[in-house]
Amino acid sequence: MMKRSLLLIIIVTVFNVTNHAQEFQSKVTVVASRVPTSVDKKLFQTLQTQLTNFINNRKWTSDAFQPAEKIECSFLLNIDKVVETNVYRASLTIQAARPVYNSSYATALINFQDADVTFRYVEYQPVEFNENRVQGSDALASNLTATIAYYVYTILGLDYDSFGAKGGDMFFQKAQNIVNNAPEGRDISGWKAFDGLRNRYWLMENLLNTRYNVVHDVMYTYYRQGLDKMYENEATARQQILGSLILLQGLNQENPNTMIVQFFMQGKSPELIKIFKKAPPPDKARAVELLQKLDVTNASKYKQEI
Repeated sequence: MMKRSLLLIIIVTVFNVTNHAQEFQSKVTVVASRVPTSVDKKLFQTLQTQLTNFINNRKWTSDAFQPAEKIECSFLLNIDKVVETNVYRASLTIQAARPVYNSSYATALINFQDADVTFRYVEYQPVEFNENRVQGSDALASNLTATIAYYVYTILGLDYDSFGAKGGDMFFQKAQNIVNNAPEGRDISGWKAFDGLRNRYWLMENLLNTRYNVVHDVMYTYYRQGLDKMYENEATARQQILGSLILLQGLNQENPNTMIVQFFMQGKSPELIKIFKKAPPPDKARAVELLQKLDVTNASKYKQEI
């Protein structure tokens, strides 16, 4: 009887650990090569460790993630300038990938650079985030964790959208909550409509604006109906991906220069070239036509390589 009780305790313990497994396998890198030598660079190593723990050890959803299901992502915080003592201006590059079914391939969910993140950091200060009080007593100190949390929720939203039609809405709403309650200050930007055309405000506005709802269909079709089915039936999967590009171009025509279109296309050119390189001539021609309009920066590449 004692052995049975012990076994049950072990089973319950294992279940609880698995059920509360965190969602991310993130790598955070802090680069401080532009910081004057008078600043002790060790503090940036400490910050790097604290941010890594913040992302990987916090429970961001109520769902259970198996170790193999963790989302692989990276955050590169490149310190550009010392604004004043303990205050830094940096760019933040965010990348995240999603595994493709029946393959060892991982496809990009996000490949984006946030060009302006100003924050205050004193070595070993707590790296904390409270959804109910996004702006803490020190707005500049709160700005970094608010920005990181915003992109964590954005990644979750994109990931869930890629597995289920409009599956990421809950996480986009959480990111929007951060936008609505974001830290404010003279040196803080990226949270307001007037801060630029490609920032945190506009990304979430595009993802939650019902006028652009088709973008969620694009994500689901591209990833789940397209890439995930490539092993099963390459021709059919390629048609689904072509269909997602047609939907995206429809959105692009009706709403020129929308951030979400460029955001979706960022970093996808090698993948799309590989997908359509083997397509029948009519599909190749249609893909090139669409891609040259959707991803102008790589237009010549599509024409030459597909």
